[in-house]
Amino acid sequence: MFKNLVIASFLGLVAIILGAFGAHALKEILSASELQSFNTAVRYQIYHVLVLFFVNTYSGFSLQQKNTVSYLLFIGILFFSGSIYAIQLTPITAKSIWFVTPLGGSFFIFAWLTLLIFFLKKALHK
Repeated sequence: MFKNLVIASFLGLVAIILGAFGAHALKEILSASELQSFNTAVRYQIYHVLVLFFVNTYSGFSLQQKNTVSYLLFIGILFFSGSIYAIQLTPITAKSIWFVTPLGGSFFIFAWLTLLIFFLKKALHK
């Protein structure tokens, strides 16, 4: 759990730095559409960092449950946000890694589905 909180803190820090970078340095470099895509990556990263903090501080989850959801979210952030950052900040084209962004989105969906299942099981066992 502590390791997950450290990683979440780092990912939160990176999201804030990239958000500021996008708002100030990239507005003259990227098109409006590209900047919107970049901002979507930042937004999704910060949303899921907040979920990571919730999951890893919620006493109703076991360590295994916390780790399962955390790993799904870590991979989701890496693939979803990371691929968008790569497309917008490097010579890598969307055409060359088109499958990575939706794969990251799928990991986000699996994480949320896993949370739903954990909460439903908890409710049924009361």
